[in-house]
Amino acid sequence: MGSTKKATLSYGEGKSIEFPMLSGSVGPDVVDIRTLYAKTGLFTYDPGFLSTASCSSKITYIDGDAGVLLYRGYPIEQLAVHCDFLEVCYLLLNGELPDAKQKESFVNIVIHHTMVHEQLARLYTGFRRDSHPMAVMVGVVGALSAFYHDSLEISNPQHREISAFRLIAKLPTIVAMAYKYSVGQPFIYPQNNLSYTENFMRMMFAVPAEEYKPNPVLVRALDRIFILHADHEQNASTSTVRLAGSSGANPFACIAAGIVSLWGPAHGGANEACLQMLEEIGDVSKVGEFIRRAKDKNSGVRLMGFGHRVYKNYDPRAKLMRETCHEVLEELGLHDDRLFKLALALEKIALEDEYFVERKLYPNVDFYSGIVQRALGIPVSMFTCIFSLARTVGWIAQWQEMISDPEYKIGRPRQLYTGAARREFVPIDRR
Repeated sequence: MGSTKKATLSYGEGKSIEFPMLSGSVGPDVVDIRTLYAKTGLFTYDPGFLSTASCSSKITYIDGDAGVLLYRGYPIEQLAVHCDFLEVCYLLLNGELPDAKQKESFVNIVIHHTMVHEQLARLYTGFRRDSHPMAVMVGVVGALSAFYHDSLEISNPQHREISAFRLIAKLPTIVAMAYKYSVGQPFIYPQNNLSYTENFMRMMFAVPAEEYKPNPVLVRALDRIFILHADHEQNASTSTVRLAGSSGANPFACIAAGIVSLWGPAHGGANEACLQMLEEIGDVSKVGEFIRRAKDKNSGVRLMGFGHRVYKNYDPRAKLMRETCHEVLEELGLHDDRLFKLALALEKIALEDEYFVERKLYPNVDFYSGIVQRALGIPVSMFTCIFSLARTVGWIAQWQEMISDPEYKIGRPRQLYTGAARREFVPIDRR
């Protein structure tokens, strides 16, 4: 990172100042304005951080205009086809794909840390049965630091690694327990002879009364969902994890903060909103009318699952998710599924309609992932929990990168103050 290029800022009456421009390995250059306030007394104003690079990172790269998503330089299309989720976890955490020996060791450690403290399991009984699973997730993940406080020294690389393994290993167990508690079924404990995703599906869907055999097609579909959601650069939840972590907070608290951010309907709830939209449309015959209303700004109707804050092209994850959707519905004999046929009809019209084409409103990953999860038997209330499980490794990788960055400082955004200027206090009997 570095460049000899400069950017000149003109301000005030004939004043100007130069700032260095920094270049990454790919992507746009950035103007280094860290000395702006010290030299000029000015701040920048960028609500939503639309044009602000808050950090430098080697983990994930997105080119929204070209529809590109890279994990550590590898295209998501290649990783989703050729890797399993734990290989991608290793890549995000370590920067390189594992060889056979490294993968065996990594998988062995994760698989043997899937159990949670038995007292943590009792924590679930403190929640109402009808609590939203994400509310339970926030509480339980945040409480991990009370049970695993032997590795919370964040300046110690070994402690950070232990915490990373614990989080990746225990999130499937915590998510499955949240589901089992919500439906009144007994917890299913993990089995070390199963793969990461097989284990999760068994903990979600098995019951003591009968044997559970994971379906390899469905396991692969869920594993792909995990891969596609593992990281996505500096989104709201990742930025939340980094900001919380910048204060020196323990990793379990930081991941809980990320879960809170992801819970917001504008972030992690998009696939749930897509499914609700399809249910509201109801039938293929009503798609045309829905499209007409979606184009009317005064109708209040929104086309969910199309367009993206970053992608201005076809979301590369959506193509993979569409294929996975076909595979799952074919395996389960649901290819005539009402919602999937409705989704295909909606996609076809939207991609051919001039209004949506001009605005580059392409399907995103959320458009199909909700349908896939529904076909797998995952209830809508659990969709964002699944997202949290998958994104945990990305959050950890980003957190670790920040903690080990020599330029790391506590986050402290500034503001444009628009309140009252200084004024003097007046006693109440004189007001």
